[in-house]
Amino acid sequence: MGDVSHHWNLDFLRNDPLDTAPKRVLIILNQPFSCSLLQRLWNSTCWHCCADGGANRLLDTLRQQNHNTAYLPDLIKGDLDSLRPDVREYYDSKGVLVEKDDDQDSTDLMKCISAIIEKEKSEGTSQYEIILLGGLAGRLDQTIHTLSYLHKLRKVRDRVYAVTDDNVCWVLDSGEHIIEIDHTILGVTCGLLPVGIESTILSTSGLRWNLTNHTSSFDGLVSTSNHLVPGVDVWVKTSKPILWTIELR
Repeated sequence: MGDVSHHWNLDFLRNDPLDTAPKRVLIILNQPFSCSLLQRLWNSTCWHCCADGGANRLLDTLRQQNHNTAYLPDLIKGDLDSLRPDVREYYDSKGVLVEKDDDQDSTDLMKCISAIIEKEKSEGTSQYEIILLGGLAGRLDQTIHTLSYLHKLRKVRDRVYAVTDDNVCWVLDSGEHIIEIDHTILGVTCGLLPVGIESTILSTSGLRWNLTNHTSSFDGLVSTSNHLVPGVDVWVKTSKPILWTIELR
């Protein structure tokens, strides 16, 4: 397999993340999610930001479980065109920072990423891993924006994941990758999607249908509905960046 340049561990999806886990931050987008997924990701992250209407989703989800005050975000940021007045009033009363940014050339997600970069600079710290809660469901144009932004962020961020109740995905940049597979949190189905590129040359192991120096493109082969092999980690070698997605339990 040669030298593996990237090693991926999804312990942030566990109910008991490792104490040695890297520093991670959470961005909550304006899409539905379960309270159980929220709890797992919240407990795996040290800083929490709502992208505009993501604050509506957060409060509505918590109210259903009577957990209103258990999960207060550190920041709500965006152009605030989706933030409901009652939600803003509630979080204002709890001392949560609500920051309006009228820049129409950036989305609410992009504004939250900028806030993380500012946080890192002010702290003089290394990069946080970023977890997006949402971004893969609902309106197709918003999903495409998420995928496009993940593709672009790979150039400046080491690790950015998008998570829903159904899937987790991230970009595997050019090179070799080992992905640790924990079947207590992951389902069976996975895919390698050539998003944002003309084509790539793929080789894999640990999948039911492996590839060996195979060209993948939207005009040709796309490895969808592939399956993980029980008890085996996944190895991927790709000549160009490719989107990797796994089903969650």
